[in-house]
Amino acid sequence: MKTFEIKNKALNSENGEYVLGYQETGNHACYMIYGILKLNEKRRLVKPGKGHAEIVLAVKGDLEVTGYYSVTLKEGSAFYIEGENECFLENIGNADAIYIIAGGHTEASHH
Repeated sequence: MKTFEIKNKALNSENGEYVLGYQETGNHACYMIYGILKLNEKRRLVKPGKGHAEIVLAVKGDLEVTGYYSVTLKEGSAFYIEGENECFLENIGNADAIYIIAGGHTEASHH
């Protein structure tokens, strides 16, 4: 079994996210994004893209979601989005927020 350290990679990235996907797993079927939204950060884009679907989970803190969906996503809650639909995340809490995006393909022959 191989484990992946992703928190520090997200912390040290320019955009606050780390994508665990094909480069680490050798498989195109699915991917996971670990994201950190700093205090008061907003306009983090969520857009799966053609042939993809994603489930976005607020792990730590509440997120304001705008765009295709408009909702306050409470810690521990998730939403589903697919294709070219897009949303933006905003950290509305009083500390850094953490979210996980689990994604995969909706079309068998995408890659």
